[in-house]
Amino acid sequence: MGALGCTVLMFALFFQCHSLSVQNPMFRSKRFQDRAWSDPNDCSRTRQSFVLSNPYNFSLDIRVPGVIPTESDSYYCTAVPVPTPWEAYIVDFVPHASMDTAHHMILYGCKTPYATQGYWDCGKELGTCRDQAKIMYAWARNAPPTKLPKDVGFKVGGDTRVNYFVLQIHYGDATYFRDHHRDCSGLTLRMTSKPQPFIAGMYLMMSVDTVIPPGKKVTNADIACTYTSSPMYPFAFRTHTHSLGKVVSGYRVRNGQWTQIGRQSPLLPQAFYPVANTIDVRNGDTLAARCVFTGEGRTTDTQIGGTSSDEMCNFYIMYYMDNTRAVPYMSCREDGSSELFRNIPPEANIPIPVSPGHMMSMKQESAPQKDVVELQEPKREEQVLDQGDLYSLLSKLLGERENVVHMHKYNSAKAARAQKRLMAEIDSIMQKKELGWPRLGYKTKADAILVRDRVHKFHQLESTVSPSRSRTVPARQPATGAAQMDQQGAHLVEVSDWPGADLQLGQVSGLALNSNGDLIIFHRGDHIWGINSFINGIYQQKDLGPIQQSTIMVVDPVKGKVLKASGRNKFYMPHGITTDKDDNYWLTDVALHQVFKLSNDGQDQQLLVLGEAFEPGSDKKHFCQPTDVTVDPVTGNIYVSDGYCNSRILKFSPEGKYISHWGAGSSDRKRRVPFWIPHSLTFLPDKRELCVADRENGRIQCFMADTGEFVKEIKKEQFGGEVFAIAYSPAQGGLMYAVNGEPPYGQAAPLQGFVINYSTKEILDSFSPDTQEFKLPHDIVVTEDGSVFVGDAASDSVIKFVSAKEEHRSVKKGGIEVQEIEETEAFVQANLKPFSKLPPRPPVAAVQKMQEPSQKQSPQPLVAPEEKKTLKSVASQSAQDVSTAIITSLLLVPLVLVIAIGVCLRWKRGRMDSDDCQVKSEPSGSAGGILGKIRGKAAGSLNLGNFFASHKGYTRQGFDRLSTEGSDLEKDEEDGTDSENEEYSAPPAPGPSS
Repeated sequence: MGALGCTVLMFALFFQCHSLSVQNPMFRSKRFQDRAWSDPNDCSRTRQSFVLSNPYNFSLDIRVPGVIPTESDSYYCTAVPVPTPWEAYIVDFVPHASMDTAHHMILYGCKTPYATQGYWDCGKELGTCRDQAKIMYAWARNAPPTKLPKDVGFKVGGDTRVNYFVLQIHYGDATYFRDHHRDCSGLTLRMTSKPQPFIAGMYLMMSVDTVIPPGKKVTNADIACTYTSSPMYPFAFRTHTHSLGKVVSGYRVRNGQWTQIGRQSPLLPQAFYPVANTIDVRNGDTLAARCVFTGEGRTTDTQIGGTSSDEMCNFYIMYYMDNTRAVPYMSCREDGSSELFRNIPPEANIPIPVSPGHMMSMKQESAPQKDVVELQEPKREEQVLDQGDLYSLLSKLLGERENVVHMHKYNSAKAARAQKRLMAEIDSIMQKKELGWPRLGYKTKADAILVRDRVHKFHQLESTVSPSRSRTVPARQPATGAAQMDQQGAHLVEVSDWPGADLQLGQVSGLALNSNGDLIIFHRGDHIWGINSFINGIYQQKDLGPIQQSTIMVVDPVKGKVLKASGRNKFYMPHGITTDKDDNYWLTDVALHQVFKLSNDGQDQQLLVLGEAFEPGSDKKHFCQPTDVTVDPVTGNIYVSDGYCNSRILKFSPEGKYISHWGAGSSDRKRRVPFWIPHSLTFLPDKRELCVADRENGRIQCFMADTGEFVKEIKKEQFGGEVFAIAYSPAQGGLMYAVNGEPPYGQAAPLQGFVINYSTKEILDSFSPDTQEFKLPHDIVVTEDGSVFVGDAASDSVIKFVSAKEEHRSVKKGGIEVQEIEETEAFVQANLKPFSKLPPRPPVAAVQKMQEPSQKQSPQPLVAPEEKKTLKSVASQSAQDVSTAIITSLLLVPLVLVIAIGVCLRWKRGRMDSDDCQVKSEPSGSAGGILGKIRGKAAGSLNLGNFFASHKGYTRQGFDRLSTEGSDLEKDEEDGTDSENEEYSAPPAPGPSS
């Protein structure tokens, strides 16, 4: 009876846990991700029209406010003011609409719209703008979102005469609204206040008088104009017709040569697609476009017009120009001469077929399959093999997706996005076991998250981004230096439990250290630097008064406890901080345009003040938003980076007397590029140099401190175009620490920190937090023991990093086990049984095989092509046959067995009946093996190298061993001690490949 009870209990627990895991929303998170084109007809959800993600980036939601069209071919408009009184830049457009509802959308920019409240009929009664309406974006036929290239934005606000956005929506079929539901279609504009080097614009080519005869198979509409403005550079195009259009093509004609800008069927999603050729258009060139129509099926003439039964012939060119000569909108409406179009390439007359099935799929889907249309980037991309995607393999086993290995075009931005997606996907694997965490010994979800991050660390350390034959270099290319750092245990990882106390910080702007090694935090309290804080460098919120909270916090670097607090009612917008040899504070305030020297006794005594309060300037006695200050520990001379308005470094004596100033240097004397926001300073005492983080130029420049003579420049693609802050350590001959910055939406490398060899300029290591994300890393300091602190202005936090070995030693102290790794091994091993009888694959010649010392390498038999095909097909079929239910049951077997053992033992002690429920003391078989792995006592371990090598496209490099040290239970049984040095052991760094 007791045995029967145990069995019933086991099955009850299994089915309960399985049903909960299936019902858990996190289990199905991949299938219900929020899409950019979320339901446009949901007018009930409250939306924030304006969202500020950090002091520079913000988004604006523009929606029609609950429109109910009463007749077909209605045009409705709504207007939204530009949210800044000065210049801002649109860097991304995200549509929220469906072709079932909206025939098309157009976004206009103008100074004075016809109305500023609600919506109006802009098709019959009124127009869009009272002045010139500038087209900025257009959408139709479920077109996916379109991202602008890096450093390109549509300029609005300020003196651009674009003070309002007007969204126009054409509703083609009113019968869709016969149930009287309301429509809230629209756009989200992602914007930045950071000046963009290139200004985007729109060139519209359209036919105004084309007539399409009924029944005529082919009718051409030709448009051509001579270009008469400054050079422009097309990077995207869009075609638009109604139902009779077959193909639309656009060209640049120069010296009789026709160069294609773009060609597309207007019946496909009418997005902005990358141009066919990277070209420029200069004064005297001709821009030409042709629309090919058919009149078949019509009984009357079809003319150009605004209704669905009319036609349109539009070819949009999205371009950029130099920001000093940019023209935001141009148009061409002239008919092209037959003589000119006699030489048009034949491709312009060949229709692009669109299958009826494709048309039906577009109508049935509320969102297209393709996520984003990536526009033309200036750098050439090379095709490489995407390797090292651990999640793809696990997903293959789970049957969630098919692509184990896929091709892509490598560039740093895409690699960064792929890295973030990979992290999220590994997270989803772990989240599927969320209900099991407490039963597996984890006290909190955060403990299991750390285990998840350690799985990712193995992947990140050992995976191969591209094969050795590729000439493309991944983002973390300096593998030699990184390997050296890893071998020395110097890779920086986050201390997840620091600080131990709540620091109650505002925007963290500056960090420093005193002579005791204490951390000093300079923050903004309840003041926030937003888009309305400054106009032309002048602070606009003086009426808020100074910050009433303590803005200077002295913190214990080990425990995070506040030791001292000061700086009340003194600062308006804190920015930079440093200390001198006497531990006095040196600080900058960008609102006051001043530099302060304060005593460190907590009394906030002003020992020296440079600059005039609230008076910006560029002479010897004024600053304009000074960003940072540093002090020469030997001479006491003061160096100020000035700053957001000025592009210079100023040098003062210890008493505050002006000595000199200088601008940027350059190794290329013929092209001296000035500073673009010198944002952070660090002094190199062993080299007598001063280094500057030139933020918007994405570089570090170093100078002789005494003379200002240029020494060197460090500029890396991995910086993503911006360097926010730097720090220096004389260790190992000189190490430079840096953090990059938050760019306009989605246009750069990931936010991370860097360790750089000062002499060779080589990136030795890159690091980022594991339990959170960098949002706006604003300052960085490094201690004598190599600990690194990063202040994040957007998350109001300070994040601590230490070397990997030090962090691993603290794993057990934090009560966190690495048991989850072993479970993952057991889980994968259990599902690889179909592969066990297959012949081994031959070794990969280009990869050095890593083996344990006790293993002997035996020759591997060669595999015939037919056998390779058989291996591939069997492996693929076996992986696809594993269901989610079986995986879940395998994961829960150890848990159920443990519970069953406990219940049986409890029952046995109470009943003293040893015959009803017996459990062997040394379980054997698959269940026992898995249980042994959970306890950390399994004799063998999973060799991921062999498994990965059996899949096409994966090298075995760095995956021959993946293991953890024994658990606490095992160590206690062996020596009876409680180890304080449990480490997470990574395999040796991969060897060089040919």
